[in-house]
Amino acid sequence: MSSSSSAAAALGPSVRSAILWAVYARFTIGCVLLLGFGYLYITDTRASIHQWVVVPTLRILHTDPEEAHHAGIRYIKGLYNFNLHPRERGDHDRRKGDLQIEVFGYTLDNPVGTSAGIDKNAEIPSALLALGPAIVEVGGVTPMPQTGNDKPRVFRIPSQNALINRYGLNSEGAEHVAMQLRERVRQFAYDHGLGLEPESERIVLDGEAEVPPGSLVPGKLLAVQIAKNKATPDNDINAVANDYVQCVNMLGKYADILVVNVSSPNTPGLRDLQATEPLTKILTAVVGAAKATPRKGKPAVMVKVSPDEDSDEQIGGICSAVAAAGVDGVIVGNTTKKRPDAVPVGYIMPAHEEKLLTEIGGYSGPQMFERTLKLVKRYRSKLEDSKVLFATGGITNGKQCLEILNAGASVCQMYTAMMYGGVGTATRWKQEMREAMKQGKKSIQ
Repeated sequence: MSSSSSAAAALGPSVRSAILWAVYARFTIGCVLLLGFGYLYITDTRASIHQWVVVPTLRILHTDPEEAHHAGIRYIKGLYNFNLHPRERGDHDRRKGDLQIEVFGYTLDNPVGTSAGIDKNAEIPSALLALGPAIVEVGGVTPMPQTGNDKPRVFRIPSQNALINRYGLNSEGAEHVAMQLRERVRQFAYDHGLGLEPESERIVLDGEAEVPPGSLVPGKLLAVQIAKNKATPDNDINAVANDYVQCVNMLGKYADILVVNVSSPNTPGLRDLQATEPLTKILTAVVGAAKATPRKGKPAVMVKVSPDEDSDEQIGGICSAVAAAGVDGVIVGNTTKKRPDAVPVGYIMPAHEEKLLTEIGGYSGPQMFERTLKLVKRYRSKLEDSKVLFATGGITNGKQCLEILNAGASVCQMYTAMMYGGVGTATRWKQEMREAMKQGKKSIQ
């Protein structure tokens, strides 16, 4: 064999090896890039997959709406633990400053919040805050654990993007939620080099870590909704007030805002507590307990009212109780016992949805918007200027949010809109607000 033939034979395997390594390297780089871009896309709240793929998939996998909700909570919690959760990328709100508002002495990044019911037991407040809202409300929380009403207790009305629920304030109880929230504080202290000693918790809760003690995020607040146990007699106002005070004593130091729920339609007798005299006693007790919260900055106190108690006398009585008790603000409103007409006008709902409308429970959905808008205007006209108004009920987009803000509210909260729109809803609302503001049609001032 010639020397040239020997060289070719020797070179052959080397060339093949080089080619294989080149292919492998390109494949590996391609996979890394694909995974990287996939991670950035899937974990971005702007990704349309969250609304058009994730939400429908959850409905298919879990036909019961309550189980779909629980599954969503589990998925988000698991993803958050591995830093794979959806989040709003960048710092647009703070950098632009065009949506900033002042609430309870804090400068908030934007006027968007999530309502109680999404995270009843404070399992994912940090993950929800990462989705873009400036306020996350957890709860409602009762002093003692209670199971709520019998299942099924949640029903979808897809043609209306609406829900009917009769949960009945199912809750793991104040002690459990307090443990969840305390663990957040301890983890925050540890992650920021403060250690795990009791003094570390005090530093965070007293605001010395330069973040709100509830949210633990600059420019954002955590609200904790509290309620009475179903077993507590409605006609024993002292016992009812004590239920709320117990919740304040256990949860107050972990909250930026305490929300007194006297408006759930699914707990018998609860809405009767909105009458002026009992409401004044309850709110006075809560405000007193909140002022005794063992930290430097005390939580603000708000009361969540029903959209169904809407006569001039009822609204006037609630506003009188708010003023007399020294409450800081009002959340208007909650789900309604009424059944709004279908939209668009003249639309004939499928027979199975018409049947669902006969289910007992509170209705929520886009049809509530006009009522919420009117109630905000009425409450704003009767409350002192210093009292803060939040609005929830039927708000489905940024344009409507601006209408609510210009009617006198400081914050717009979402629940049903997020159930149908997915984890990117807050981001969309803010983008829609910015687009409307660019057109000069609306502002948040």
